[in-house]
Amino acid sequence: MTVREDPPSLPDPADLVGDAVEQGVVPGAVLITGRGAHGPVRTAAFGTTADGPSGRPVTADTVFDLASLTKVVATTPAVLRLADTGVLRLDDPVRRHLPGFTGAGKSEVTIRHLLSHSSGLPPHRDYWQLPGGPADRIAAVLAEPLDHLPGTVVNYSDLGFILLGEIVAAVAGQQVDTAVRELVLDPLGLTATRYLPPADWRAVTAATEAPPGGEPKRGVVHDENAESLGGVAGHAGLFGTAPDLAHYLRACWLADDSPLSARTRSEALSLQTVGLDGARGLGWTLPGDVWDHMSPHWPATGAGHTGFTGTSLALDPVTGIWVVLLTNAVHYGRGARAKELRRAVHATVAARAEPVRG
Repeated sequence: MTVREDPPSLPDPADLVGDAVEQGVVPGAVLITGRGAHGPVRTAAFGTTADGPSGRPVTADTVFDLASLTKVVATTPAVLRLADTGVLRLDDPVRRHLPGFTGAGKSEVTIRHLLSHSSGLPPHRDYWQLPGGPADRIAAVLAEPLDHLPGTVVNYSDLGFILLGEIVAAVAGQQVDTAVRELVLDPLGLTATRYLPPADWRAVTAATEAPPGGEPKRGVVHDENAESLGGVAGHAGLFGTAPDLAHYLRACWLADDSPLSARTRSEALSLQTVGLDGARGLGWTLPGDVWDHMSPHWPATGAGHTGFTGTSLALDPVTGIWVVLLTNAVHYGRGARAKELRRAVHATVAARAEPVRG
């Protein structure tokens, strides 16, 4: 394939990110783009880790609260590795591994339903407001009634991924963070990605939103449910750097020697919700879904995911293009979004990778 290099009619993706920082769309950002598992990469960092005197210049090594990228960097690959080893099956009923998951219709909910957001569970509940500790909140998730029959509606659900984290822990016989480290992070050599970041990471961590009357969070997960679960959950809680996530995309999803089998990777990036009102793989968002941030120009064979704090990933296994864009947009408040920036960046990256016609 002949690749068109840096067409003059297209903006540089890094310029788009730099402009967004200058215009106050996001406080800081790191963008890394590349093609394939071993090709060259481009890295650019902009802005500061926070407003005011506590902010430091963002660098490639700035740590970000990855928010819902936890779903595809920690929980999804952990489940898929367990499936590859045969200790669970994607079509296992959830109840087989979590006997407390009881209620109308729940016996039909499978691990695949949870991964593809078609379980029928609601999107979100404020479990952090419940009395008690993490065990009480997990019990509340297990008891949550279904909004829809499983396999009938795509409804992006944090609850489903909280349960997936509990399945990983139950099957692996370890705490979620330990299981994720042993199944995913350590095999891939991700040294700057983890739950519960140590205190000495905080100085280089991008600040998120300040709770009412408090200081912006640094090194403490922004998601209240994840924080109330001790900072470790299947839907949120992971922190990491852009270079680590770039390595994750390449080593796990594009390299021949990935810890995941080729069959499992292909299945995860394939449409699991045929005939439903959303386009979902296993964990991943696919082009055309309501949460698709990749723009209509991204290859139809691609996949991606976003995080509420302002983070996103995207890849395409056919062309090999991939994008890591980490921002702390939520530092400006919950109304702050990087949606248009993401779409512009991905459209430009995709256009630059198109083969020359004729």
